[in-house]
This record gives sequence, C-alpha cells and structure tokens, in this order.
Amino acid sequence: MNKTNRAGPYTAGMLMASAISLGAMTGGALADGELNLYNWSNYFSPELLERYEKETGTKVTVDNYASEEDLLAKLQAGGGGYDVIFPGTTTLGVMVEKGMLAKIDVNQMENFKNLLPAFTTIAGDEDRTYSAPYMWGTTGFTYDPAMVPGGELEESWKAIFEPADELKGNIAMLNEMSDVWNAAAYYTGVSKCTEDPAEAQKILDVLMAQKPHVKLYSNDGTIDRMIAGEVAVHMQWNGAAHRVKAEKPNAVYVYPKEGTTFWTDVIAVPKDAPNLEEAKRFVNWMMSPEVAAAASNYTGYSNAVAGSGEFLKDDLKTDPAVNTPAEYNDRLRAFENCSPASKDLREKVWTKLKS
Repeated sequence: MNKTNRAGPYTAGMLMASAISLGAMTGGALADGELNLYNWSNYFSPELLERYEKETGTKVTVDNYASEEDLLAKLQAGGGGYDVIFPGTTTLGVMVEKGMLAKIDVNQMENFKNLLPAFTTIAGDEDRTYSAPYMWGTTGFTYDPAMVPGGELEESWKAIFEPADELKGNIAMLNEMSDVWNAAAYYTGVSKCTEDPAEAQKILDVLMAQKPHVKLYSNDGTIDRMIAGEVAVHMQWNGAAHRVKAEKPNAVYVYPKEGTTFWTDVIAVPKDAPNLEEAKRFVNWMMSPEVAAAASNYTGYSNAVAGSGEFLKDDLKTDPAVNTPAEYNDRLRAFENCSPASKDLREKVWTKLKS
C-alpha cells in the first residue's frame, strides 16, 4: 500500500513528532498504557492517533520504515519492540510462514462484523487469525500533462519503460521491489510468479533499459515531488496520486492496460509485542466505520469497512484514482503468493537493477 509513501504530504519526522507530542496535548490521560506503531511514513492520521489517546488513555508512538524489505529485516533481526505493524500482503504471507506474528484472532473481534465480505479473508491469512485490513489500492503512474510531450501519455507501462527522449531524467519510480517487478512483468507478458530465468532476464532487460531515464527510485516524497514539478511522471500508489491531484487538478493517474497491481495493506501484531492486549484493542478500534473513514480521509485510499462511506470526503468518492472506473476493472491484478524459486529470481533481478 505509503507508502512519500502511500500517503500524505507530511514528512516522516513531522508525523513522528506529532505522535510523540500527543502526550502533552492530552494531559494526564496517558498514564494507563503504551502502544508502539511501526508504519510507512505519512500513512496514519496524527489526528486519529490523538483521538485514540484521548479515548483510551494510551500513549502512542510511531516509527517509520521506507520499504517492506526494511520492515521485514527489522523484525527478523528482533529489533523494535513494536506492537502494531502495517505490512502488505506479500510481507504478511512471509511473516505468517515464519511465525513472526501474534495470533490475535481478528475474526473473533467485536468489529470484525463490519468488514466488507471481500476482505474477511486474505491470501496467507485466510481465516483472519493474524491480520485486519487497513487500506487498499492500486499501483499505476501519475503524470503532469503540462510536462509531457503532446500533453498526454498512453495508458500503458510503455510510457515509462520506453519513454520519449524528452522524458529522460524526468521519471521517478517507486523503490519497491514487488511493484517494480510486477509492472515489468505485466509489460513483458511474463507471469509475475515465473520460475524461468530466461523470463526473469526479460524483466531485467526492460528495467535496465529504462534505468538511464529514471531520476530516482523512491517511496518517500512522491507527492511533493510531483507537486513541485521535479519530475513529469511518477510510478505511484493511487492514494498518493489523489493527494497530487488536490494540488495539481490536471494530473492524471493511469491504470496501465497491461495490468495494474491491486494491493491490500493490513494491520498485524508482532509475535513478541510488549503491549499485546493494547494492540488487540487498537486493531478492533480500527475496524469501526467512522475510524476507518478518518484513516481513508487522511491517506487517500479506500478502506474495507462497511458503513464508512457516509463519513468519507466527497473528493474521495469522485476521484477515479481512488474509485476505479468500471471500464478498468479488467486491468486489476490481484496478489499471487509466488513460490520461493520465483521470489529468489525477483530478488536477483532487483539486486542487479539497484547495483
């Protein structure tokens, strides 16, 4: 899912400072408990954290990671002391397989009944023992019509993998292995779960040919970068695209015709969370309609909670970057749990690309 990040215009430092300073804002009510979140930067509303502190008397702190690889590495190393994390589907599956998550029985929580039917299960955690849905969205790309040749780009990954000469050095990509690999796989017609080294080489060839045209690979600052006109085109998550359009109404979010990744981020609890019961209370709280809507209103992404729609901002309801038009539904590609052999190829391609 940011994830900039998946979310808003604040910096990671601002978000952390906001969360940490909430104690001063809510007075003595914070003596009852603690909760330590580990999340993408700018992917959770500071105002919502303040509300949780006021309602529960719990002091909340936030640390941020820049990629899911960083999240996984941090927890595998035993670091952090975190109570709540926000992984995507791929990382969730790895964590379940490796026994890294607490069994919190989300399916038994009071607010589980509020989930939309499509989100009561997820690959890797089919019965929702370990995770609750957070945000969901897509990975496409955004461009500024005023900065691209002819004012329009094709609804295809070709626009960024084989860009016009005028766009050299004016394209930014996400620094997220799965998203970049998937996009190149869709463009080459290769299965994103391929185990064939020759097919993986096709993906690498596309990415290496594109690399001289790429200004940077980054998950942070994607919104500010587009608003400031630092690049003309940016591979983006759709919630970030929504935030760009708030400042640049003419910006266009593209669902590439070859395939657009459809992803879901979840809320989970590490196995050794120091504040397990508080973490479970937080997960249940997040599945209430008004709270889920407040999260969506900040991040610019859709949530999975029925009844939240009445609390959403109008611009979310009407933005095609957030609410996928029906004619693009056949372009959406869901998560697939690839084999270890396929994942190994993906990691080798990524390492060569970034070296």
